[in-house]
Amino acid sequence: MVAHSLRAVPVERVWGRRELPPGFPKPAGDVPIGEIWFETRDEAPLLVKYLFTSERMSIQVHPDDAVAHAKGHKRGKDEAWYVLDAEPDAVIGLGLTHQVSRQELRAAALDGSIEQLLDWKPTKAGDVFYSPAGTIHAIGGGIALIEIQQNLDLTYRLYDYGRPRELHLDEAVAVADPCPWKPPSTRATIVDGRESLAKGGAFALERWSGAGMVDKGVVVPMATAGTIDGQPLKIGSVWSVDDPAEIEGNGLDLLVAFPA
Repeated sequence: MVAHSLRAVPVERVWGRRELPPGFPKPAGDVPIGEIWFETRDEAPLLVKYLFTSERMSIQVHPDDAVAHAKGHKRGKDEAWYVLDAEPDAVIGLGLTHQVSRQELRAAALDGSIEQLLDWKPTKAGDVFYSPAGTIHAIGGGIALIEIQQNLDLTYRLYDYGRPRELHLDEAVAVADPCPWKPPSTRATIVDGRESLAKGGAFALERWSGAGMVDKGVVVPMATAGTIDGQPLKIGSVWSVDDPAEIEGNGLDLLVAFPA
């Protein structure tokens, strides 16, 4: 088999939830689960997570490839979010409302005014956001989403609403693009059954409703239907593809991401 189902690993987060959707592990006791990671090899270019928020995440930023390489990492961290569900007033912060200097960014992080400086965008189910490395961002409460990212666990926090967690102001200010967010591309139909959701960064993200061959990347079923390499596709699973794998069946609804 050239497609492999990845193991799901629940991760505790202060902003997580104590009740997860069907198909995901129930948190033990009162422990909030914020993320479900799908464990992959360190050399794999992409990582997939499910995120479930009850509160706003920290305002944060990730390094690009050049900065990450200089610090001994294999890659930086572009990421994309596909929103599965959102409460009526849910928001995602992405980029700033206007450009500022790095000195102004640091001052805003210190006095808390960065919360108003961040561009909070209303969101709903089906929205897609691509956040290149260097983009200042935060995910609001009341959101469930799928995150596809470069495979790097490195976050620099600028602000955390007074929570007793470490901030990384020097690193964050150094790598941040203190300006408004601009999407790298727009959604577009490629062929019947394939829609481009985002491209132009470290990876391309598509939504498939038809059968086809995946050369390399990750496949995330959003419906329980069809097969990959003859193996059943189910909601809550994630598949890693190292060599061409065939997707077949009816009723397909998949996110498919390819490294650039």
